[in-house]
Amino acid sequence: MPETHASLKELTLRGVVLGALITLVFTASNVYLGLKVGLTFASSIPAAVISMAVLRMFRDSNVLENNIVQTQASAAGTLSAVIFVLPALLMMGYWTGFPLLQTAMICACGGILGVVFTVPLRRALVVNSDLPYPEGVAAAEILKVGQNPGDGAATRQAGGLRDIVAGGVLAGGFSLMTSGLRIAGDSVGYWFTAGRAVFQLPLGLSFALVGAGYLVGIVGGVAMLLGVVLSWGVAVPWLTSLAPMPDGANLSSFATGIWVSKVRLIGAGMIAVAAVWTLLTLIKPMIEGMRISLSVLKRGSGASGQDRTDADLPPGLLLKLTLFMILLLGATFQSFVADSGLPALAAWTLVVTGVLLAFVFGFLVAAACGYMAGLVGSSASPISGIAVIAILASSMIFIGIGQTQDLLGNPESVRFMTALALFCTSVVVAVAAISNDNLQDLKTGWLVHATPWRQQTALIIGCVIGAVTIPPVLELLYEAYGFIGSLPREGMDPTQALAAPQASLMITIAQGLFSHTLDWTYIRIGVLVGAALIVFDWVLGRFTRFRVPPLAVAMGVYLPPTVATALFVGALISWFVRIRIRARTVAQGPGRVQAAEQASERTGTLFASGLIVGESLVGVVLAIVIVGSMASGGGDAPLAVAGPGFAPIATGIGLLAFLLMCIVFVRRVLGAARSG
Repeated sequence: MPETHASLKELTLRGVVLGALITLVFTASNVYLGLKVGLTFASSIPAAVISMAVLRMFRDSNVLENNIVQTQASAAGTLSAVIFVLPALLMMGYWTGFPLLQTAMICACGGILGVVFTVPLRRALVVNSDLPYPEGVAAAEILKVGQNPGDGAATRQAGGLRDIVAGGVLAGGFSLMTSGLRIAGDSVGYWFTAGRAVFQLPLGLSFALVGAGYLVGIVGGVAMLLGVVLSWGVAVPWLTSLAPMPDGANLSSFATGIWVSKVRLIGAGMIAVAAVWTLLTLIKPMIEGMRISLSVLKRGSGASGQDRTDADLPPGLLLKLTLFMILLLGATFQSFVADSGLPALAAWTLVVTGVLLAFVFGFLVAAACGYMAGLVGSSASPISGIAVIAILASSMIFIGIGQTQDLLGNPESVRFMTALALFCTSVVVAVAAISNDNLQDLKTGWLVHATPWRQQTALIIGCVIGAVTIPPVLELLYEAYGFIGSLPREGMDPTQALAAPQASLMITIAQGLFSHTLDWTYIRIGVLVGAALIVFDWVLGRFTRFRVPPLAVAMGVYLPPTVATALFVGALISWFVRIRIRARTVAQGPGRVQAAEQASERTGTLFASGLIVGESLVGVVLAIVIVGSMASGGGDAPLAVAGPGFAPIATGIGLLAFLLMCIVFVRRVLGAARSG
């Protein structure tokens, strides 16, 4: 370790304030993106670049301070995963809004427990392990390269910030044109028939989705496109050919109704079996992670030692934090159960059961997710699969309690028990998400010689800031746009509603289990199709270098087709620029290829992040405008300057702008490769 690192400022007030501001922005962006398309983006790398660009104005800023900022801000991309579950409580009609205190407590308690549960694993899984930690290593490289004063650090920092801002301005401007002014379309589609079968060729025009697709990569993009082909090229045409179109219906409404009521259930079955399979393929590292966690728990995490780079939060403080979080969780569950009107004994039984489930599942999931994050990376770690398993387990346990205590005797009690299972699952998802993030950040810190306990403190601060930010943003977006199947007011435009796809899946599973109304026919078809895809992917992996991840295919079936196709465009851009760069530089030697790829990857990642943040932030700002307009008696499109008759022209404008953005994206990344 360089001797100079010991004297550097690390956890500073200005760093915490900057980290808080970045956390606020990225949390709002991730909540919007997650509700719209079911994806969130990793915020560590763009946060590191912003931090370096801002803090370089201070002469004594350093790599450790920038590392603290990105650690704190990384909570934004991970804690936002609770939106995969919580909106289901509104979609099922149990909540009419997001209670500030309950929602914040779920996020804060789950997030802090995610930090606490993974602190004892640091030495075993970060220091004494050869796990790759892809995102953690990438963030460390950016921090180290940006800190080198003799190698154009200031130029790189400024250039990286320009990439983020450029992407943000482009996507934000287009989002204003589509969702605000309504002078550009946000999707284009072509409907046609073959006999009685209905087909659709869709394309979403979202700049943010292109950015997300770039980050997902070509393997995931192709898999999602295959899911669209299976749903809109096979399942929907087949089912529409069997059912006559109702009188007065048009092609789009008829086919979309079939997709919502039947094909999405096939997608749900595919997601379930693919999620279970994904977890089974990682069963060995999961068990290893749990074994390490339990062994550390038995012997204690030990003293921090004399070395600053090996100093974790003290075991005594971790124990106090754990007990405090359990008490807060108990109070949160009690406030949730208090609205049920159940007898005191039954109510407290459910409170204790909910807290124990959240704690025990969270502890086991934390160890598993921490290991998986090191093995395959946080972005590839199957949080959706964890959520599916958690809702299945929670539902079955609460069903058992409900049957033994006669708590499922009427529809209202069934609705409450369903909501309680979702409430409990949201805590587990928060623990899992932060567990993924904590060890990844600690790997970054280890590589740049940071102090672990300061990073752990920064991440706890990030969890608290994120927990305070998420509820009002959720409430704002719900009031402005609503969710599919759940609009807060009559007369709202259902086409503007946010899909919240994972929450929709959670409610489908939970309600189906509790009410015994799950249409197992189409879910069984999905399970069989998912199993066939697993076999197909295994054969591909055994005999070729290509893969088709079953979970990504299932998401392509389940997500709206305009979402999956826009993601594919972004993935296609990432593949095209990589192929083009290698073709251009291969003759100049492997060193030149590597330098060009690193420069292009950095620019592409930051520009893509800018696209996501820009569109998402404008979506949040427009939500404020819409809510304000409705409060004063206005409509839900206060900035619209074009009416329905302008739709064909708006579609053309949107398509042209989308194509131009793709060209700008490609040219910017290729230009970075040339200068790299």
